[in-house]
Amino acid sequence: MGPMLEPFVDVTWLHSNAGEVVTADVRWYIDGRSGRAAYAAGHLPGAVFVELEEVLAAPASDTGGRHPLPSPEAFADRLGSLGIGDGDTVIAYDDTGGLIAARLVWMLRAIGHSAALLDGGIGAWPGPLQRDTVGRPAARFTAKAWPAERLVSIDGVAVSSDVLIDGRDPVRFRGGPDPVDPRSGHIPSAVSVPAFANVGGDGRLLDIDALRRRFAAAGIRESTPVISYCGSGVTACHSLLALEHAGVGHGRLYPGSWSQWSRDANRPIATGDS
Repeated sequence: MGPMLEPFVDVTWLHSNAGEVVTADVRWYIDGRSGRAAYAAGHLPGAVFVELEEVLAAPASDTGGRHPLPSPEAFADRLGSLGIGDGDTVIAYDDTGGLIAARLVWMLRAIGHSAALLDGGIGAWPGPLQRDTVGRPAARFTAKAWPAERLVSIDGVAVSSDVLIDGRDPVRFRGGPDPVDPRSGHIPSAVSVPAFANVGGDGRLLDIDALRRRFAAAGIRESTPVISYCGSGVTACHSLLALEHAGVGHGRLYPGSWSQWSRDANRPIATGDS
């Protein structure tokens, strides 16, 4: 396995290391558009397509949420079938500032595998795109248990005193229309820290000082215990990678996120600002 990278790499780094990494296209859209169709229309040369709901999540359920973590065995099997093996460094991208691709990167890094997000995503790539589907020989990817210290359950969230950050759009946080989950609002005590605001208008990650200011405004400084959630545990991973990049800790992921919490009628909800 290659050396552990920083959570984000730029396109210059990717150009220099293109022959030594596996590039993964992880486009997915909450409005139902096809990420696979976007991949077919043009992707980074050599990139494999990683389907969020097939590779990075178990089947949705009322008890687990919309994108529960898959079993370690299922995750390993699906990556291996894509040609991603134990010794491969993975660079993942999408077209939304890394908000979706962060799920793959966080999952890999959580189990000690070398992976990073391509800063700027597909929009940062200066050369021509490829349209042919990329097939790699099947590889061996060894299953590893999800580390308990990087995760928190719904019951753990309910009793935790950690800073709890909500990565969704502030409208949904406040209790505005929610197109995908049954109740609107947020988990009591949560602070709104939208994941999309980790990225600037140019589609690239904010600099470290700006990230630190964002997190400090939410009460997060070096070594502050943090739990990150979002709609279904996907974009919450981007916040965790940004926390790591800014040097303020790793934090924990609440995988079920609002999609799980909102489906349990016994769980209280809050609305309005933090």
